[in-house]
Amino acid sequence: MSTFEHDLTKGNIWKQLVWFAVPFFISNLIQSLYSLIDLIILGHFGGTNSISAANIGGQVLVILTNLAAGLSGGGTVMLGNYLGSKRKDKINGAISTLFITLTVMAAAFMVLLFILKQPLLRLLDTPEEAFSQAEQYLFICTLGLLFIYGYNALSAIMRGLGDSRTPMIFVMIACVINIILDLVLVAGCHLGAGGAAVATVFAQGCSMLFCIIYLKHHDFMFDFKPSSFHFIKEEFHTLLRTGLPLSIQMVGTNFSFLILTTFINRAGGVAASAAAGIVNNFNGFAILPEAAISSAASAMIAQNMGKKDVKRSSKTMHCCLVLCIGVSLVVFTLMHIFPEQIFHLFGVKEDVLVYGMPYIFAFSFEYVGLPFIMSFNTVSTATGNGWITLVTNMISAFIVRIPLAYVLAFLCELGVRGIAISIPIATAVGAIISFLFYKTGIWKKHILL
Repeated sequence: MSTFEHDLTKGNIWKQLVWFAVPFFISNLIQSLYSLIDLIILGHFGGTNSISAANIGGQVLVILTNLAAGLSGGGTVMLGNYLGSKRKDKINGAISTLFITLTVMAAAFMVLLFILKQPLLRLLDTPEEAFSQAEQYLFICTLGLLFIYGYNALSAIMRGLGDSRTPMIFVMIACVINIILDLVLVAGCHLGAGGAAVATVFAQGCSMLFCIIYLKHHDFMFDFKPSSFHFIKEEFHTLLRTGLPLSIQMVGTNFSFLILTTFINRAGGVAASAAAGIVNNFNGFAILPEAAISSAASAMIAQNMGKKDVKRSSKTMHCCLVLCIGVSLVVFTLMHIFPEQIFHLFGVKEDVLVYGMPYIFAFSFEYVGLPFIMSFNTVSTATGNGWITLVTNMISAFIVRIPLAYVLAFLCELGVRGIAISIPIATAVGAIISFLFYKTGIWKKHILL
């Protein structure tokens, strides 16, 4: 077994899950600091308009990033399954096909965003005060899609092979570059949201390129030479089967939040948009431990199901659930004890707090159902049953969250607070559905590949 391969089918489950999740968590934590640091610096040196612009433009990019993340997650499951079932001869073909697929997708979305960025921002009811900066932010970040997709592919490959440490190293380097450029371009040169976008894109490019150079010089199984890239239809079909439901689910969920952003813009304008952006970014930070634990559990389950070890896979999910509940309790408590401090961290004014305080209180209940939906969906994803996760999240997003948000915000006249209330209710419904799917045992009968 090479330096980059780790067997997750043996040993103590608790120890392995924590050991594998910690680098995962640190990587995701640092990566999330991109947007968090952007908002903090924008709040202090760019003002409310810059925060709103970065929030709206960033949500569009999150949708496109999650398309890559979903397919990359499918790649992680494929590679973990190949490694667990001792079919290493298929690994290089899977890596090559994943890279080619994501490169083509990145190029296609770059062209589409260049053409549609203004109509898209209009469709989202972007406040006029923030429109020019939102357009600039979106344009610059679009140029970096290839880097975003490339790094997602590299991270998925490493994690599928049981290595969560290597991605962590290079995202740490990228974060340092991002902070330095934020301070220079936003705080020093006063370039607003555009400066933050340049910093993020350049940092992500460095992360991807440095990682490739490192792997090439450490005898990684795939050499990244042009002649080594081959598109294999069989692997592409497997990638779509494992990753496409996850991509659709992630994009659908984010699209539902994009619609909520439109509701928020209508209900409260730029101050409400900034308040929701701060809560969303805090949530993106706070959810990281659970995301890391569930992602680590997914990689472990993928390897164990490749070995056809259903019992160990089930135990891994239960360990994941317990750890996620513990994290949720901590986050829920912090959001109730220190809500104002969270907003003051971004240097906001009182008009933002008027919308922000009721929003964060209602949103905090998201952490009641979150551990359950994440843990049960992990099993479905890792066993190639991504359609279960897709159905669960689509019902949660489009049957519950969006209609309920509209009714509470505009018909019941609760405004932004009503939109926030809809979020945890939808998650609770999704958690119940995912639990029922888990209890049917479908995931045991349909082992991937």
